[in-house]
Amino acid sequence: MQWFDLKSDRGGTIFLGLLTLVTLVVIVANQLIPAGSSLHLSTFTVTLLGKYLCYALLAIALDLVWGYCGILSLGHGAFFALGGYGMGMYLMRQIGDRGVYGNPLLPDFMVFLNWDKLPWFWHGFDHFWFAMLMVMLVPGGLAFTFGWLAFRSRVTGVYLSIMTQALTYALMLAFFRNEMGFGGNNGLTDFKDILGFSLQADSTRVVIFLASALALAGGYLLSRWVVRSKAGRVVVAVRDAEDRARFVGYKVESFKLAIFVLSAVLAGIAGALYVPQVGIINPGEFSPLNSIELAIWVALGGRGYLYGAVMGAVLVNYAKTYLTGAMPDAWLFALGGLFVVATLFLPKGVVGWFEGLSTRRKTEEVARG
Repeated sequence: MQWFDLKSDRGGTIFLGLLTLVTLVVIVANQLIPAGSSLHLSTFTVTLLGKYLCYALLAIALDLVWGYCGILSLGHGAFFALGGYGMGMYLMRQIGDRGVYGNPLLPDFMVFLNWDKLPWFWHGFDHFWFAMLMVMLVPGGLAFTFGWLAFRSRVTGVYLSIMTQALTYALMLAFFRNEMGFGGNNGLTDFKDILGFSLQADSTRVVIFLASALALAGGYLLSRWVVRSKAGRVVVAVRDAEDRARFVGYKVESFKLAIFVLSAVLAGIAGALYVPQVGIINPGEFSPLNSIELAIWVALGGRGYLYGAVMGAVLVNYAKTYLTGAMPDAWLFALGGLFVVATLFLPKGVVGWFEGLSTRRKTEEVARG
C-alpha cells in the first residue's frame, strides 16, 4: 500500500522506526535494568516522555487541519482538555469511598459543595468503555457543531482562527465555575487507579507510556492514510485554491468538516492519555496560550509533514522542561524567539529546511553531471 511505502515517505518511516526503538529502550531501561544502575530510567522520566508523546499526537492533530487543510485553529487545546476531562471523570469515579470524605458515589469536590446527588452527565463514567467513547464523541461533536456552523457560513482565515480561540476561552471560563460540576478552579485530581491498577505503580506508568506510543503511531498512520487518499488530495486542493475546488464541484465544506472532526478526535485521545500521567486536569488546559504554543510547535517542526509536527512538539517541550527548571523567567522570551525564528527563517519548519538542503544538493549533483 502506498502509505506504507518506504520511498514515498522516508521521513515518516524513519520517525516510526525511531518511535519503536525509543519505546523499547524506555521499557527495558525502566523495567529490566536495576534501579542502582546508571542505565536505569526512572519512572519520572518515563512519565515525562509519555507527556511528550501525548503532545506529539496533539501536534499531529493540528497539522492535519493546518498543514493540509489550511485551517489555523487556535482552539485545539479545547479538544485536548475535553478528552482529558473525559478520562478524569472516569478516574474520579474509580476512587469510590477512598476519597477524603469517604463518599462512595460523589467525588470529594461535590461533597464539599454540598451536592446531594451525582449530576446526570457523570453517569456512565464508572465504565471505562463509556469514558473512552465520550473522550472521542464530545470533542468530535463539538468540532462538528462548530465546524458545520463556521464552514457553512464560509468563515475562513484569521476570522476563523479568532473564533476558535474565543471558543476555548469561553470553555475555560465555563469550567472555572463550580456549578458546572467539573471541580471548578481545582479541576479533577487525586486519582487512585485505572482499570484496577494503581496509577502510582511503575508498571502502570510504563503501560500508559506504551499506550501513548501506540496512539501516536496509530494517529500518524491514520493521518498519513487520510492525506494520501483521494479525499486528502481534495483537501490539499481546498487549501491551495478553495474557490477553484468549489467551482469544480467539490463540497468544500464537507471535506473541511471531516478533517476538522477527525483532528478533534485525535486531540481528545491525546488529552485522555495525558491526564493519568500528570495526575490532574483543570480549566487551565483550556487556556488560549496552550493552543498558541501548539501552533508554534507545528510551525517550528514543519507543518504539512506530520512527523515535522512531532519533532516540533518534542523539541519545544524539552526546551520548556529544561528552561523552566534552569531559568524559569526565560521561557516566555524563548518561546517568543522560537516564533520569530520560525516565521522569518524557517517558514517551512526544521523539516522543510532539511528537505530544501537535500533538494539543492541533488540539483547540484545533477548539474555537475
